[in-house]
Amino acid sequence: MNIPDDAFYALLNEALQQRTDETLQRTLYHALRQAILEGKLQPQCRLPGSRAIAQRLHLSRNTVNAALEQLATEGFLLRDRQGSQVATLPQAATSTTGSQPAIGLSPHLNLLPPGTRRDSPTLAFTPGMPAVNYFPLPLWRRLLDRVLREEGSMLLGYGDSAGEPSLRVAIARHLALSRGISCDASQIVITEGAREGLNLCTQLLSERGQHAWLEDPGYFGARSAFIAAGLAYCGLPVDEEGMHFQTNDVPAPRLIFTSPSHQFPLGTLMSAPRRLALLESARQAKAWIIEDDYDSEFRYSGVPIPAMLGMVPDAPVVYLGTFSKTLFPSLRIGFMVMPKALAASVQPAIESLLRGGHRAEQRALALFIEEGHYARHLASMRRLYRKRQIQLRAALKQELTVPHQISAGEGGMHLTVKIAGINDGAVVDLARQYQMAPAALSRFYLDPARGETGLVLGYGNTSASGFAAGIRVLNRLIAQTRPGQE
Repeated sequence: MNIPDDAFYALLNEALQQRTDETLQRTLYHALRQAILEGKLQPQCRLPGSRAIAQRLHLSRNTVNAALEQLATEGFLLRDRQGSQVATLPQAATSTTGSQPAIGLSPHLNLLPPGTRRDSPTLAFTPGMPAVNYFPLPLWRRLLDRVLREEGSMLLGYGDSAGEPSLRVAIARHLALSRGISCDASQIVITEGAREGLNLCTQLLSERGQHAWLEDPGYFGARSAFIAAGLAYCGLPVDEEGMHFQTNDVPAPRLIFTSPSHQFPLGTLMSAPRRLALLESARQAKAWIIEDDYDSEFRYSGVPIPAMLGMVPDAPVVYLGTFSKTLFPSLRIGFMVMPKALAASVQPAIESLLRGGHRAEQRALALFIEEGHYARHLASMRRLYRKRQIQLRAALKQELTVPHQISAGEGGMHLTVKIAGINDGAVVDLARQYQMAPAALSRFYLDPARGETGLVLGYGNTSASGFAAGIRVLNRLIAQTRPGQE
């Protein structure tokens, strides 16, 4: 051997003494394999016989032979009647420098916005998180059991690439009643959340290098999807009427992402004149509007706002919806609705890009909608969220002593509180120590340094009993992080 016998057995004895739940055979195998990879046992080095190794280590010969045979099977040893010899491996496999190689990721990944941290259990004031403890779990369990009992193993294979037909039919009926969208099941594709629908839009409707518009401030996911698709994007400002796109210094888009019914994070509603103007601009540019309707089911004043997809005939709009906000996030079921002509054109691509899955959950959700449970749950949640919003506004008025402005708030599950001149990122980071996770308003801007500052407070997941104490803590953290404060 290239090392003394005593050093060889010491190496193996150390590994055996540190053994935890591995068998003796696997421990011996790993110790020899690691020694070969690290160069401690060099190529063409001949090992002692299995009988000698067994005697020195107080192991059975079968244990030693099994470890040596496994190493020979994997190509680390060469075994013959003369014994075992270390095989000659490529140089890279036995490098002992210890340095980690540089990982060559695609450069465009550096442009992605920071990911959103997901806490479980969810912290107070987390935006976009519904009141999952109010979800009728026993009913959901019964529906799942019923589906599995009636169809069983039939649901274990791949399903329709566009999603379960029964769910698509149920969604079409619901949209006709609640959102003014006239469509049929052939225009609907079930996705794994709205985010997959957004990614599909970039794949189906755009090419690398084309331009996209998005709201600024706006949803992180839109920016990530456009970057991943290789699109150039520009942010358009948001005012009291929604996305403000009447500007001459931006290139014509291929895709336009907007949340017109309840802009995120500012909460504004896009006015009807501006919606119609945006539809006309999209027609002229031969662009597609991606309408993100993430929480429009929760509107607390006035009549429901119809979707852009249903405003005019043949609107160049792809509508995205999700059950993550109305039911619970881990369901991971969303949907996209396309105009008839587009749906027919992309069907072959959908069949190539998607695989049917989550069939039992989709069938159960179809029953949940068709039997009226979904409508009742939405009505219950509207009452709860309306009450919580009123209570949160009262807590802000009483406990938040710094000058502030509440942006919109006629719907949804969050309030955006604009507070000029604060380090909202620092406030948010400190708030985690108190089991709170509001979002920093500035971080939703393409250039956070030039954006407005404030806090985005989710109230869907937070009991009103904790509002006053939570706002009191945030008020103190704001004071602590102001310039000049210790």
